[in-house]
Amino acid sequence: MAKGRVVSLTSDISELNAKQGVFMKRFILVCAFVAALGAYGFAQQSTAFAEKPALVTAIGQSADFEMIKVLLNRAKVPYTADPLVKAEKLDGSAKTLVLVVGASSKGLGAAGISAEAELVRTQALLKKAKELKLSIIVMHVGGAARRGAMSDTFIKPCMEAASYAIVVASGDEDGLFTELAAKAKISLAKVDRISSAGAPLAAAFK
Repeated sequence: MAKGRVVSLTSDISELNAKQGVFMKRFILVCAFVAALGAYGFAQQSTAFAEKPALVTAIGQSADFEMIKVLLNRAKVPYTADPLVKAEKLDGSAKTLVLVVGASSKGLGAAGISAEAELVRTQALLKKAKELKLSIIVMHVGGAARRGAMSDTFIKPCMEAASYAIVVASGDEDGLFTELAAKAKISLAKVDRISSAGAPLAAAFK
């Protein structure tokens, strides 16, 4: 009789282990599915949200600013451009602020502004844009060449305030933009080159 009970108990344990194994497999699949959904949530913006006209400015004074103007022209998005615009110039006439982020020592020197002063200008712009409830699109299209300590100083506050971000993938090899987009709960579009940034930029505007 005792032997029968031992056999029965062993059978019950085996059945329990099998059920636990199935449960763990299902749990892992669910976790993977949730992770996939999370990754998709930070993919390219699926619906147009930005109103026109736009105001585009350079954060860090890189030459990438000129390239984004070309993309806006191709997309037929009305805009004004001012690489050194200050917060007091934001009056609500522009509905979307496009920030072309990427530091250039040469560009800062030519503009006659220090990196510290540029950061102060940036922070004031972001504060005023928030007050005016403007949409903010961050663009980093210089790739790895526009990364580094100075650029990252500008990237972080801009991403924290952004509504959407478009980056050339080589500029996110360390995952900084992906991490900041996740924290800000915004969509992040990655493209392989500058010319490819035009499509997600155009699609963002209503």
